[in-house]
Parts: sequence; C-alpha cells; structure tokens
Amino acid sequence: MEAQEILERAKKDGVGFISLQFTDLLGVVKEVIIPVEKLGEALANGVWFDGSSIEGFARIQESDLFLKPDLTTYAVVPWLTENGKTARLICNIYGANGEPYEGDPRFILTTVIAEAAEMGFRYDVGPEPEFYLFKKDEPAGKTPIDYGSYFELSSAEGYQVMKGIIAALKTFGINVEASHHEVGHGQYEIDLNYGHCLAMADELLTLKYTAKKIAQMYSLEATFMPKPAMGIAGSGMHIHQSLFDIKAKRNAFHDEKDEYGLSKIAYSFIAGQMKHIKAMCVILCPTVNSYKRLVSGFEAPVYITWAGMNRSALIRVPKWFKQKQESARIELRCPDSTCNPYLAFAVMLKAGLDGVKNNLTPPQPVEENVYQLDRESLISKKVDVLPTSLWEALNELKKSKLIQEVLGGHLLERYITIKTKEWDEFKTQVTPWEINKYLDVY
Repeated sequence: MEAQEILERAKKDGVGFISLQFTDLLGVVKEVIIPVEKLGEALANGVWFDGSSIEGFARIQESDLFLKPDLTTYAVVPWLTENGKTARLICNIYGANGEPYEGDPRFILTTVIAEAAEMGFRYDVGPEPEFYLFKKDEPAGKTPIDYGSYFELSSAEGYQVMKGIIAALKTFGINVEASHHEVGHGQYEIDLNYGHCLAMADELLTLKYTAKKIAQMYSLEATFMPKPAMGIAGSGMHIHQSLFDIKAKRNAFHDEKDEYGLSKIAYSFIAGQMKHIKAMCVILCPTVNSYKRLVSGFEAPVYITWAGMNRSALIRVPKWFKQKQESARIELRCPDSTCNPYLAFAVMLKAGLDGVKNNLTPPQPVEENVYQLDRESLISKKVDVLPTSLWEALNELKKSKLIQEVLGGHLLERYITIKTKEWDEFKTQVTPWEINKYLDVY
C-alpha cells in the first residue's frame, strides 16, 4: 500500500492513535504511540526515538534513531478501542545517517533474505509455538486452566480463550492454520499458515502479545516460557521450513524420486543447519530456562540427528501428500518462543544456505528413538549433542564465524554481554532444590 492509502484507511477505520512497534535485541516488543494526525509525517519522515534505553541498542553517544513504518503491517488493534481506535505499524529502524540501523533485528533478517534472493531462493517457514494458560492464583502457584492432554477437547474456558485469540489474530490479518491442546495440562499450540519468513516473524510477535492480552481478559496468564514448572512438558516452537526457487517457481526442496521426497538442495540445507546448530542454539534457545526443556524424556530434541517421522530427531522430515509438491519441507524442533524470531530465522537461513553453497551432505538418518540408544550406539553413529546450558551455547557462538557474521560486530558484542550477564545472575541464585537437598544434610 502507498502512504495515502494508509491515511485513508486509518480515517475509514476511525483510528485515533498509531502504535509504532519494533523489537529490542531480545525480541521484546516496544512501541511509540502517536496521534493519528501525526501519521502522515511519520510515514514521510519517520519518528525519532532514543535508542540508548532499548536493550541491546545504541550507546548514548549514538542514540538518535528513527522508525520507518512498514506499510504492509497496518492493522487495527482489536482491544484498543477506548477514546478512539488504535492501529499498529511494525517499523524498521534507521540511524541518524539515514542508513538501516545495523542493530535492528528486522534488518539482520532482511540482509540474509537478500543473500538468499541472490542465490535464487525465497525462505518460507511455518512456526508452531506452544504456550501455557495459567490461572492467576498467586501465591498458591501456577494452576493450569485445565487438566486435558494431547488433542483432548478443551475445557469451556480454554475453548473460549483460544477462540478469542484466533479471532483477534484474524483482525490483524493473521490466519491460523490450526490450534489444539498440547501434552501438558493447560498447554496449547497455535500453528500459523506457512509463509515468507519476514512476515512470519512479524506474525509471531503479534501472536505472543495477542495471546497474553486475551488471556488477561479472562484473568489468566499466557506464558511462552520453555519450562514454566518442573516435571511438565516444555513449550517449544517447531519451525517448518523450505526454500522456494524464484526462477523456476517451485519448491526447491522437492524431489519425487527421493526416498524422503527431498531434493539435493534440501539435504544440503539440512547439513548446513546440523553443522552450525550448536552456535545457533544461543539464538534459537536464548534463555537459561531454555535448557531446562532440552533434556531427554520430554520429546524435546537433545541429539543432533535427522530422520523421517522420528520425533526424537533434531530435524524431522514430515509426511506430505505426494500431489502437493509445494508442501515438501523440513522441521527444526529445538527452537522455543523466547527467541527473537528475526534473529532466529536469520541464523537458520544463513546456516542452511552455507550447506547449499558448499554442497554439504548430512549424515545418515537415525530412525530409531535416539533416547533409547546406548552410549556405544551413539558413538558408532557419530551422534553429537546440543549444548546443555546457555553458557555452553554462548561458547559455541564465540567459535562460530558464520553466526557471528549474521549478527554483525555491533549486535554480537551486545548479545554476548547481555547473555553473559544473564548467566552470571543465574549462577548466584540459591534454589529451593539446593535448600531441600543440602540444608539439613551438611
């Protein structure tokens, strides 16, 4: 849409305010609110803000940044109607020199998208974020909204909340492919329609704050925390992915003659992601809590393997109808929703393209349940493991030239600083487990 179309649409929608949104380095949504009368100026010249106060952004001496709205992201926020409706626009960030800001996560993704386009590819993804709905009953603890399990019928309240979330997402122009109850009590999953990675990153952020807002309306709390309680199923975000051949106008991952239905490009893409996955983890699984989910026994991947229907594999090749060649894809199973989706898709794409550029070949698939293999079998199959902590993942990042290249020097330095601080804070904590384990014994 053109700027004039946006102005006319805002007038037609009865909009009084505009929420200009962007994310900090960690993927937390930030906003600047302007009256609709300032929208024309914002579209023409951008809106200045102080970047020095945003997590991971500019230092004080280089803090003048400005927002330029992406016109394709215009949508009316369904729950902000008091004193005039509010529309949101997701923004790109620019520096005082008028150039894209190198610390903008959205810019990082667009840079890798451009690299893929030069190779003749478009990167499409289909995220499947999981989350819990808890009752707000503190200090008693987190009580789930229901006690259902995988694919069971939701409780009446759970059904109403999920309908509310899906309806709100539709207002934003986001079409949900499916939703269902997950394994954990009060745990749900929403699957977004497959699409271009930049649009999907935008939709993921919208989904997260929409789910939280609708849950609040029912006096509930929606959390995308990977492991919100001990002994329950973790919340991950499996991501389906494929490359589209722009010139040939077809799915570049498809080969009907292959056993798995995958092309050589797809296999090289898998190999690239497997090669770089340890360093990618600090972006895909970016919190201390992420590694409480990545343990054996809860369906989360631990071992660096790929397979067909084997759900213990890191990368899985889902089944699809043979007549739907466009559905050929692979599924990466380690990410969780605490990641910044722009950075996550950027490193996933970069790693896969590295495999394609260098004609890499993945190891043999492991179709057995990897969790049940003994040490000797794992060694014989040369099966490696993911990092077991944020600290291990950080160290892998420091060794990876490719992932460092994606982030760039500016963002890399700040990311390492922020995550090192998070790990140091965690190290000093004395947990209830330690008190119960040691206090009376020693």
